[in-house]
Amino acid sequence: MSDDPHAGTDGDHGGIEIPHATMRDYAIGFALSVILTAIPFWLVMAGPLSAAATAAIIMGFAVVQIVVHMVFFLHMSPKAEGGWTLTSLVFTIIVVVIMLAGSLWVMHHLNTNMMPMPHDVRQIP
Repeated sequence: MSDDPHAGTDGDHGGIEIPHATMRDYAIGFALSVILTAIPFWLVMAGPLSAAATAAIIMGFAVVQIVVHMVFFLHMSPKAEGGWTLTSLVFTIIVVVIMLAGSLWVMHHLNTNMMPMPHDVRQIP
């Protein structure tokens, strides 16, 4: 037995497929990330839509951007690691949808229940 912990591995990673990305993959991911950031930024700055429509579109772009990052930068695909990365992608999407819906629900109810009403404002001394 040798003292070298890496002896005999010869690049074998125990049967786990390690994804390899090319510069093209990173460039595509970067371009998509920039586009998916610039469009919501423009929507907020220019204000062409109502607040509710802008919020819905921004949330949609956020979810798409998360998927783009997971595919192009974290290399998650159905082929890698026996499909476990795809399973984690689906789980991530479910968690993000739950968090976004819960956040909107909380913010709506805080806005509804905590903002002073016109009749309450007149009663303040």
